[in-house]
Amino acid sequence: MTEPTLGSLFDGIGVFPLAASRYEIQPIWASEIEKAPISITKRHFPNIHHLGDITKVNGGEIPPVHIITFGSPCQNLSNIGKREGLTGSQSSLFYHAIRIIEEMRCATNGTYPVIAVWENVMGAFSTNNRLDFKAVLESFTKTEIPIPASREWANAGMVRGEDVEVCWRLLDARYWGKPTLPQRRRRIFLVADFGGNRAREILFKARDLQSFPTSCGKDRLSSTSTSRISAPKTRGKLPIVRPFQERRMRSAAKDKNKTGFHGSFGQTHDPFPTLLAGSVNYFSFWYEGEEKEGFIRQLTPLECERLMGLPEGWTALGHKDEAISDYARYKALGNAIAVPCATYIMAGIAEFL
Repeated sequence: MTEPTLGSLFDGIGVFPLAASRYEIQPIWASEIEKAPISITKRHFPNIHHLGDITKVNGGEIPPVHIITFGSPCQNLSNIGKREGLTGSQSSLFYHAIRIIEEMRCATNGTYPVIAVWENVMGAFSTNNRLDFKAVLESFTKTEIPIPASREWANAGMVRGEDVEVCWRLLDARYWGKPTLPQRRRRIFLVADFGGNRAREILFKARDLQSFPTSCGKDRLSSTSTSRISAPKTRGKLPIVRPFQERRMRSAAKDKNKTGFHGSFGQTHDPFPTLLAGSVNYFSFWYEGEEKEGFIRQLTPLECERLMGLPEGWTALGHKDEAISDYARYKALGNAIAVPCATYIMAGIAEFL
């Protein structure tokens, strides 16, 4: 059988190619316009061809692939944005991905791609009076999809078109991977199977995920070894880590909402809030019984990589060994896809392709 191939639109820092390569799916090309993410992806996947601006890509003229993945811009769909929806200047780029898929299928007589995967924020369920998610489903199925009688889109579901099966599911990164990620990151993942009925198996079937190394290099310490604190350093005390919900904190302070302000301080076992491209997460740290000696600091880029399930140092250097700035790393990581969720889907695709 021919080795399955993948093309990644809105590629970012190459999370879908990373997950695909773990299951012998070969990434062939990618489309991205941000300088730092392109350089990061080139470092890890030097053989990927970069197509550039998605609006200038013709799906009938690029190498056909079995799988096309895309996490289209979420800025206009997010619950913390202006909520313009799919008509917004950034989130409307979704339709260019659909165009490229259609052009490729037309050029290959419906052979490629076999599978398409779309990822986005859960806010896509509700923008434009819930009509945007209807538009997403209809873009894949070319069939009119009614809005549910409840006027609410379920967190998981399936629809069919004439020659495609589409399934979607809301995945929270904190429940995925081994070990599970300590970050709350809820995202919609949609799988479209053209000419088959495997989407439900890919997205809903329970499967064990193999573990993968956390290091980008042989001399790099693993995340478990670097985060372990030796007994002499702790003086027998338990370390306490509590993440802040910074946006909630600022909003509550502005509104003088005392209850909301206090509630923005996380508890010891709470997950970290979702990493965002436009801000840095903070947390407090102290040893049990020594609160007055504790301190507050922001997450480092390395810690953000761990929260995303990436190998350590994934975003540290570009393809010419240039250092990537912390600002660019935070932005890229906040826009990225959680690796365990992408890996679960790629494992399913590899199984059924």
